[in-house]
Amino acid sequence: MSLRVLLVGSDSDVIAAVELSLSPMADIELVRTSGNAALVEAVAAAAPDVVIVDLARSDRDGLDPIRQVLSAQPRPIVMFVDADDPLLMEAAIAAGVSSYNVVGATLPDVQPIVRAAVALFRRYRRIEEELAAARASLAESAVIGKAKARLIRHRHLSEPAAYGLLRRRAMDEGRRIADIAREILATGE
Repeated sequence: MSLRVLLVGSDSDVIAAVELSLSPMADIELVRTSGNAALVEAVAAAAPDVVIVDLARSDRDGLDPIRQVLSAQPRPIVMFVDADDPLLMEAAIAAGVSSYNVVGATLPDVQPIVRAAVALFRRYRRIEEELAAARASLAESAVIGKAKARLIRHRHLSEPAAYGLLRRRAMDEGRRIADIAREILATGE
């Protein structure tokens, strides 16, 4: 698996150390930009698989561009900071940062950090997709339930008969039961 990694930061020593750690890997393509202000544009232009951000100081304002990237172009974001700040860590994780790392005099091996961030991001995205699908299914079940209740009240049907009517109509029209139920609720049949 090849990864395109965007390096963004103001501390040239940290960025150079990250670059040095990742450059020997044949399956990683490094793209470098400076500053955090144009992060959204840099991500759009580079289309990276992973973004590595260096915040040279504890700066919660530096999280705004990260939030913008994650809402518009979700991808794993690895963050390096120079000082331990539990509040910044909580804010960064709440913003969607996949890996938050405090670096001191020496930078840890970045390769496993990047791979773990990608794996965590993918798992999180999969869970988000499953949650969205479950919510949609529950919403459809609620609509079907309301349509059945209307049919039971207005046509004096049993619950199985009301569902059977919905199902039969959906099959006859080549549509989904939830769509038929929405139509019944909208038209007041």
